[in-house]
Amino acid sequence: MRFLMALLPVILLMGCSSSPRIALNSQQRVIMESPVLTAGIIPGTPSVSEVDGRKQATTVLSNSQPHAVTLHYIFYWYDKEGLDVLPIADARTITVPANTDITISSLNGNLDAYSVRVYLYL
Repeated sequence: MRFLMALLPVILLMGCSSSPRIALNSQQRVIMESPVLTAGIIPGTPSVSEVDGRKQATTVLSNSQPHAVTLHYIFYWYDKEGLDVLPIADARTITVPANTDITISSLNGNLDAYSVRVYLYL
């Protein structure tokens, strides 16, 4: 019985071990403040491709309103372990015309870049 009591903490600690990664929800690829959606902007899911040896992320922003909407965006790049990849891009501003789709993009030359998230705000 003492053996089982001594073994219990070891078993519990083994269940807590994991690979050295940051827990990122890979399904959450777009982060936006609520006023963006209220303004009529509907973002697509970012996709990552390779262009001339660099990673390129693109996503479509759809404006469903009868007026133009100006918003800001930042692409955040991550490596396979979920860590930030440098350099972190500056925020950009774009005006999406009324009832139009626009594609925004980001290029990253860091070879460790693996996935991306886009943050949208007004």
